[in-house]
Amino acid sequence: MHVALVQMSAATDSATNRESVGHTLSELAAAGQLDLVVFPEGAMHDFGAADHALGAVAEPLDGPFVSLLADHARRLRTTVVAGIFEKTEDAGERSVGALPYNTLVAIGPDGALVATYRKVHLYDSFGYRESERLAAGPLEPAVIDVADRRVGLMTCYDLRFPEHARLLVDAGADVLCVPAAWVRGPLKERHWMTLLVARAIENTVDVLATGQCGPAYIGHTCVIDPMGVVVAAAGEQPATVRAGLDRERLQDARRTNPSLANRRIGGGG
Repeated sequence: MHVALVQMSAATDSATNRESVGHTLSELAAAGQLDLVVFPEGAMHDFGAADHALGAVAEPLDGPFVSLLADHARRLRTTVVAGIFEKTEDAGERSVGALPYNTLVAIGPDGALVATYRKVHLYDSFGYRESERLAAGPLEPAVIDVADRRVGLMTCYDLRFPEHARLLVDAGADVLCVPAAWVRGPLKERHWMTLLVARAIENTVDVLATGQCGPAYIGHTCVIDPMGVVVAAAGEQPATVRAGLDRERLQDARRTNPSLANRRIGGGG
């Protein structure tokens, strides 16, 4: 499976982000075969300051940002995953104050919306209160088929909850896709990499971690194999990370480290 992870610094202007995302996807169209393109959490619109009203900028699933992704996914004949702020059913003119969802959308190669994942674990940590700005989604595993792999979707702070990754693996995922806007702070880069490697090793899965960069976020987009090896990575600047995921490498890792088969808690063991 051929993947491209797009590390970007989103603006608090949705039109600017649409232009940036569209330009990147147009460039990728000339860059060879791709099965999956992943943008970060909040690619549609950055979180902005704590008093920035996300409900006022949230879009429906058929809004301009998702429509842009659909057009490019169809042209590329690839699956595209990206983070948006999604209007809730009672949002809009009747209820401007309604909290939107922090949603990942997955658009298939035919341009159709194949899955949504509404972030479950809101970032009420390190002095931040995401739950004051966004609504938590239902606990429903989102797993999509891409090429010969099954890709489970999770967002940023979800990474700190190993049971969430295991829920996706139990639902059939052999790749974890983690779009994020990992906020800067003391040791946050170490937390990010340690948790990503741990999720890869303990579940024997590939991990695709796509981060925002810029003044507020750490970047460090990366691809990690099922043995915990970082096979491709970016630094702190905008970049596109490309990699190929080898199913034989996955199978070799699971033969060497059959921890999923050996577990005694969960999984029927």
